[in-house]
Amino acid sequence: MSLQSAIPIMNSLPQGYHTFRHEYLARERDYLTELGRRGQTPGALYIGCSDSRVVPEVLTSSDPGNLFVVRNVANLVPHLDHPDASVGAAIEYAVGPLKVPHIIVCGHYGCGGIRAIIDGIESVQAYPSLSEWLHYAQPAVQKVFEVGIDPSVWWRRAVERNVLDQIEHLASFGPVAESLRAGRLQLHGWVYDIQTLDLWVYDHTQQRFVTTATLLTT
Repeated sequence: MSLQSAIPIMNSLPQGYHTFRHEYLARERDYLTELGRRGQTPGALYIGCSDSRVVPEVLTSSDPGNLFVVRNVANLVPHLDHPDASVGAAIEYAVGPLKVPHIIVCGHYGCGGIRAIIDGIESVQAYPSLSEWLHYAQPAVQKVFEVGIDPSVWWRRAVERNVLDQIEHLASFGPVAESLRAGRLQLHGWVYDIQTLDLWVYDHTQQRFVTTATLLTT
């Protein structure tokens, strides 16, 4: 795959569907037909950033039907009382009717939304919807500033703090809180590094993000 291939996008997308039909579908027709017949039973709700470089199904090698996916700028989970109900609707549907046993909130180092907050929310004031949306991630950035850490790692730590804050927000939804109390649901925090291609997972025992390679060797 080359970067050049992404340029003539409206030519490549229909061709991509043609490839899907004649390659992937030829191999997986029975699976996809059964999936359509019996309905979806995803194993996890994945809440991630809209960034085009972080594609959950590619990142996790997931087949159709494995993940129920929500993507938005800066992978935010607004509280239940937030006027934008689209994320909440997906959460309630995934945890309620679909009964997913896991929710993953995945951020990524180099997140432009978090960078805009660090630089000052006025940097995106020309885009009112984006500006209003990013205000919801400001507490995470502010917490990192207040700790007084090295400015060279502010961006990385703010991305991590934002993931943890959004996980906390999940409990404001009744189905999530109920499923957590009943032991039917687990919450996970991930951060993907788009430069090193490492995946960092929050380890509750160590109270820090560690690479998946570290987890697999312990």
